[in-house]
Amino acid sequence: MKNVIVRFREYEPHASSAERGIVQLVLKAPEKILEYNSHQLAEAAFSSPATVVRLCKKIGFSGYKAMQQALIRDLSAKQKKEEQIQADIQRDDSLEQIIAKVTYKNIDSLETTGKLLDEATICQCVDLLEDCTNIALFGLGSSLLVARDACQKFLRVNKTCLVADDWHMQLLYAKNLTEQDVAIAISYSGMTKEILECANEAKRKGAPLIAITRFADSSLVRLADYNLYVAASEVLVRSGAMSSRISQLNVVDILYTAYINRHFDEHVLQAQKTYMRKENERKEGDV
Repeated sequence: MKNVIVRFREYEPHASSAERGIVQLVLKAPEKILEYNSHQLAEAAFSSPATVVRLCKKIGFSGYKAMQQALIRDLSAKQKKEEQIQADIQRDDSLEQIIAKVTYKNIDSLETTGKLLDEATICQCVDLLEDCTNIALFGLGSSLLVARDACQKFLRVNKTCLVADDWHMQLLYAKNLTEQDVAIAISYSGMTKEILECANEAKRKGAPLIAITRFADSSLVRLADYNLYVAASEVLVRSGAMSSRISQLNVVDILYTAYINRHFDEHVLQAQKTYMRKENERKEGDV
């Protein structure tokens, strides 16, 4: 059976002018509705008690009280489910629980990361990327996947990037940097020894250093010229990076999009030139 909120949401496009205010109040603040009787809800929605009762009957309830009782059950079940998905994954979790928990943690990490990002810092980073000769990307493990994603994106708009799977190659890139290049070090912990060595080498060569790392004090945070923080929502000893990787990829997407937006038409045209057309795709204008 559909819950109360779903019923009101589905009915909203069909609501009359007298019903619309009631529907909007229920959707906006369902907890508040529990405090109202039908007369109070009608007054708050600039409607009438009779309209409130008729609306409840239209969406499948015997009356206003029956709708309230169903809403209490729905909100209680929702709160219980939220508490469950906010908990860590347990050995006996069902597949449904795993899907809910992983999805929740990724969404929560993205939202927190968005709040941590400083617009002025992003703007300064884009300035550096716009003016530099090369972008050198450093990362290991899941952070290397993020570095490769950044490389692929910036190459699409003809920005030279340096990235390597082998750490020794990454260190060679760092040793060859100049003041005209930019180094981006990606490390969730901010304590990965190999990445810190590359970052230190890049700094010694005079290259500005951007760090994509968790919101916490670390060697990388202290070393970087610019810090782009991701949510510190994962323990450092992990079976595999999940929400941290999603948040790092999001930071890369923000940097790339902000970079493109500086010279939108030029960069979009370049991205179109580097698009890899699939065999079964028709060229524009083909019949």
